[in-house]
Amino acid sequence: MAQEAQRKANFSELAGHTNGLTKPASLASKPGGSRKLVIKNFKDKPKLPDNYTQDTWQKLQEAVNAIESSTSIKYNLEELYQAVENLCSYKVSHTLYKQLRQVCEEHMKAQINQFREYPFINLNSLDSFLFLKKVNKCWMDHCRQMIMIRSIFLFLDRTYVLQNSMLLSIWDMGLDLFRSHVISDRLVQSKTIDGILQLIDKERSGEAVDRSLLRSLLSMLSDLQVYRESFEVRFLEETNCLYAAEGQRLMQEREIPEYLHHVNRRLEEEVDRVITYLDHGTHKPLIACVEKQLLGEHLAAILQKGLKNMLDENRVPDLTLMYQLFSRVKGGQLILLQHWGEYIKSFGSSIVVNPEKDKDMVQELLDFKDKVDHIIDVCFQKNEKFVNMMKESFETFINKRANKPAELIAKYVDSKLRSGNKEATDEELERFLDKIMIIFRFIHGKDVFEAFYKKDLAKRLLVGKSASVDSEKSMLSKLKHECGAAFTSKLEGMFKDMELSKDVMIQFKQYMQNHSDPGSIDLTVNILTMGYWPTYTPMDVHLPAEMIKLQEIFKTFYLGKHSGRRLQWQSTLGHAVLKAEFKEEKKELQVSLFQTLVLLMFNEGDEFSLEDIKMATGIEDSELRRTLQSLACGKARVLNKMPKSKDVEDGDKFSFNGDFKHKLYRIKINQIQMKETVEEQVNTTERVFQDRQYQIDAAIVRIMKMRKTLTHNLLVSELYNQLKFPVKPGDLKKRIESLIDRDYMERDKENSKQYHYLA
Repeated sequence: MAQEAQRKANFSELAGHTNGLTKPASLASKPGGSRKLVIKNFKDKPKLPDNYTQDTWQKLQEAVNAIESSTSIKYNLEELYQAVENLCSYKVSHTLYKQLRQVCEEHMKAQINQFREYPFINLNSLDSFLFLKKVNKCWMDHCRQMIMIRSIFLFLDRTYVLQNSMLLSIWDMGLDLFRSHVISDRLVQSKTIDGILQLIDKERSGEAVDRSLLRSLLSMLSDLQVYRESFEVRFLEETNCLYAAEGQRLMQEREIPEYLHHVNRRLEEEVDRVITYLDHGTHKPLIACVEKQLLGEHLAAILQKGLKNMLDENRVPDLTLMYQLFSRVKGGQLILLQHWGEYIKSFGSSIVVNPEKDKDMVQELLDFKDKVDHIIDVCFQKNEKFVNMMKESFETFINKRANKPAELIAKYVDSKLRSGNKEATDEELERFLDKIMIIFRFIHGKDVFEAFYKKDLAKRLLVGKSASVDSEKSMLSKLKHECGAAFTSKLEGMFKDMELSKDVMIQFKQYMQNHSDPGSIDLTVNILTMGYWPTYTPMDVHLPAEMIKLQEIFKTFYLGKHSGRRLQWQSTLGHAVLKAEFKEEKKELQVSLFQTLVLLMFNEGDEFSLEDIKMATGIEDSELRRTLQSLACGKARVLNKMPKSKDVEDGDKFSFNGDFKHKLYRIKINQIQMKETVEEQVNTTERVFQDRQYQIDAAIVRIMKMRKTLTHNLLVSELYNQLKFPVKPGDLKKRIESLIDRDYMERDKENSKQYHYLA
């Protein structure tokens, strides 16, 4: 009870106070009045015990020394941390930091002695390696010690040091001391860097080295901020010298593909070094150094020595690697691009310029185009510059030989579109036409192609030798898309004529059935519009009476339907099927009209001379000789020739070969007139040149009519823009002179290089 009474007394005593402060009676008595707070200082300032600072530092110093000597610490770490906090709280931070630095510095100064025990002259690689291990151990020990010391002095680091920007943190102070007293020592640094470079050199030579040691030492140099000036500069210099010498040596010793693979391997090795132990900042200058010495210094030599062989042998993986490596070097792609263009021009010219290769020229061009396309797609990553260079180069070499490529391309298309070409399906034929159109685009003399293509198309249509009407029309559509409607208008007209002729023949057969004397000969006629088809030289021959009668019947029928038109029979294009009776068997002979006229003579007699046949048929001499040659000297010899020889000479005699045998019932005897002679080629080319002259004349008149007055140079420039075929300035000058002579234009009386249009 006594205790309870005491508690109450204490409680009642406190009730009159607020927060331990005495409340004036006047305020207490007035519930609604204002209150006044009075704050007083401590009566006595707290004091540290005597010699506390010195004793505490002694403890801390002992702990630091124990850490640095790797012995056990007598005191509890928490106790040491609290001691540092107490000293900092009583403003001894400055002295504490200074004393700590001094202890650490003395320790660092003592460390240098262990390295001076090593002789620094003529050290072998083993001694060098042991030295590096010692440096690394010293560094690792130092880092471990500084982590421990910092954990004890953490309060100092996070208060006093943090508030003073001029002071280094405890960790940075440790780095600074190691840098100043160990690594900055000239002999230690020199030996360390030499040892590191020696290890890297060994690794580059193919030896196995301690990469973790290298990683640790180079990381130390980075942490100490001496990596660049002490190591990187020398490292890059030695790398430069190494690869400069290696590049010169290997360019002499190795083939280019092998050399490129070596360069690629070296680059991969150096990238791996950066990832494994070098500072990442070294990556760019190191790789640039390797690229410069192994690639940049030898770009032209690599291309001159190896590119042609690699392209000739179609070494796709090696070309891919070359492109990738050259793309890394400044100017590498440009010089590769130039050599690429030169190779295409050189190889292409060897195909086009050599007349001996005319037979296979187009197929070789197509194969070559496929090859370079594949290289661009796979090796050159479809680089637009390489595509454009390929197009320019093709255009350059294919036009080195005027007109011939255009002629041969037209003939090659003809060979593929003929019905005899059984090797290709419609899809393959379509792909072929797409490829041939790409080659066609490069040709300047497209009118030469048109002339020969038209002549060959006429043969295919008239003899019914076209492989596929769809393919023919597809080719026509491609030409129209490429060159415009004007280019294909005549070709389209030829197809139209053939379709109209079929309709006419249906009507003619109905007409013949109603005729009083239908006759025994079945006649088929193709009506050709003269402007659409190639020009054929008309030849008057002596036809049998039955044929003449049929011609007249058809003429009467056709002109009765189309008054005002004129029909001209083209005997050179005619062909027939004859029924022949030999001693042992009957045959059908598929022959030309000229061959028909010759063979029909042998219904009237057994033997005729060349002169007799010429007189009776009226066939022109050279054409007759070729015709007789096909009948008496070819594979199917339905006539015998005396004397026997390959050529038909004056005085030769011919007789019917009754003993003729053949395994086929219907025999096609080669139609000599369908084979193109050199003379026909020349005539076709001359017609193209004649057409070009008309086009030049028309273009000059068109320009002058619009401009009225023009200087010679401006007129020539305009003509080059308008004309779609290659033309020489000399040819243009001749056409201008011709038009002046014909009074279409005149020269200025004062300035001979200026022309006026004459209306």
